[in-house]
Amino acid sequence: MFKFIFSFAFVVVWAVAAAPANFDSAKKLASRIYAPEKQEFYCGCDIRWQAGKGIPDLNACGYQIRKNGPRASRIEWEHVMPAQQFGSPLTCWKNGGREQCGKTDSLFKQMEADLFNLKPAIGEVNGDRAHYRFAMLPPQAPQYGSCEVKVDFKNRQVEPRPQIRGDIARIHFYMADKYNIHLSKAQQQLFMAWHQQDPVDDTELKLQQRIAQHMGHGNDFVTGKKVWQLNYKASAFGLNKQAQASQIAVVTPVQTEQASGQVLGNKRSKLYHLSHCSGYRQVSERNQQWFDTEQQARNAGFKRAGNCSAEASIGAED
Repeated sequence: MFKFIFSFAFVVVWAVAAAPANFDSAKKLASRIYAPEKQEFYCGCDIRWQAGKGIPDLNACGYQIRKNGPRASRIEWEHVMPAQQFGSPLTCWKNGGREQCGKTDSLFKQMEADLFNLKPAIGEVNGDRAHYRFAMLPPQAPQYGSCEVKVDFKNRQVEPRPQIRGDIARIHFYMADKYNIHLSKAQQQLFMAWHQQDPVDDTELKLQQRIAQHMGHGNDFVTGKKVWQLNYKASAFGLNKQAQASQIAVVTPVQTEQASGQVLGNKRSKLYHLSHCSGYRQVSERNQQWFDTEQQARNAGFKRAGNCSAEASIGAED
């Protein structure tokens, strides 16, 4: 009798698989995890899985191609919290952006491969979303037919359909808690509202359980073990000695943006922007150069952008 119980426990422990080591392995694993779901994230279109590749049924869900037909015809893996948000505080990002981090930084690879932050998305929507942050937008004409997602390209913001807003909020809570990633006060308030408006359902809970089998832990904001509150103190359980070696800038909501690696320089114009400035979200990724402080930017030969006044930076939200 005791031998049987011991053997059963042994099997259960080893049933938990190892977390993926990089983004490529995470995508392959995610395609198996999401295969039973058969639904794309942003638009809710049905997916047909073929040899690990997802093909959306655009006609059935009323999706209309905005611009990029080839990308619209395939499923891509979307980082709900964009790579720029969790990667920009890292030294590697400042030295070469996402490509450099993907080559050299173990913590970035861990965050990029985190299965809780990956969702299957229509490639065109994934490309249009880019690293834009989520927001509530004014009414506008449909951009993708019956798909409800809205993209404000000028202000670099995205409004998702109501049915997934709570999912998006709980993913951001999880990433911020695990890796001590800064969420502005405005972001926190938006996501707290979305969490209440779109509570956890059975589908999200079951998917969380499947992902947890591979990650070795759950999303406690889905299970209810943790509840996000304004200025929540992150547990940072994903940061270890490797994280310290990568020199991540640990940022909490009470720190100023000048001390949080959020001074963004444009290598082409040699101007820098703070996160409240209108030009902050208009610098293309290839021209971005990040600094910890304004003085550091000035020492590198950059000047503050003319539309970014010193007075406006006081108390500004990013």
